[in-house]
Amino acid sequence: MNKQETVISVQNLTVQYGDNVILDNVSFDVHKGELFVIAGGSGSGKSTLLRHIIGLETPKAGKVILNGIDATGLSESKLEALRRRIGMLFQGSALFGSMTISENVSLPLEEFTSLSEASIDYLVRMKLGMVDLSGYENHYPSELSGGMKKRAGIARAMALEPEMLFLDEPSAGLDPVTTAELDVLIRKLNEGIGTTMVIVTHELETIFNISHRVIMLDKDTKAIIAEGDARELKEHSSNTKVRNFFNRRIEEKKN
Repeated sequence: MNKQETVISVQNLTVQYGDNVILDNVSFDVHKGELFVIAGGSGSGKSTLLRHIIGLETPKAGKVILNGIDATGLSESKLEALRRRIGMLFQGSALFGSMTISENVSLPLEEFTSLSEASIDYLVRMKLGMVDLSGYENHYPSELSGGMKKRAGIARAMALEPEMLFLDEPSAGLDPVTTAELDVLIRKLNEGIGTTMVIVTHELETIFNISHRVIMLDKDTKAIIAEGDARELKEHSSNTKVRNFFNRRIEEKKN
């Protein structure tokens, strides 16, 4: 992992809906090849931040720089071209139920490339093999377990060889064993192909198992209150909220 090369730079980002400020003047960088986790309690703006990074929403103020390109100032056509260079796994996997797993994964390749049918078929099988779904090409989403659907969603997100992969609560709805298996897969993919990954999660085991670096958002301050190695934050953060979060402690209420 090259920690010197910044591929994502969020600069003074403010997100506001009406009078409700969700994020206030948030800044951070993500480095090439990094497993970067956005953490925080419920309602802290984790998924909202992710949507702004990939350009699904426009911030009130601030910039998002992706590989040197200011994504916040692009036209819709240029933004769409930029999005082809990134992969996204949404919380529900977003697979089309009427299509086989192979057909789901092939969609981006058919839409955005001029590859032959044979080449697309080869790439689909390769991507499914990378997420341990070889042999499930002709299965439908309804025939897969929750963990398998997540892996199929990752395969589709990786179809166009993205430079960056974004995962929103990848273990949501999964049991602890399946979550641990998914963590291993994410780490293996990162180590194997070096894709920069930004992951939103509140699952502590996932944070400790996969993250190179983590930021923690706070609902009250609407800002980042911690950044660094998860285990260091757990043991040594001077912020009580941060220590409580990483140690699963409930903050005591003052009378």
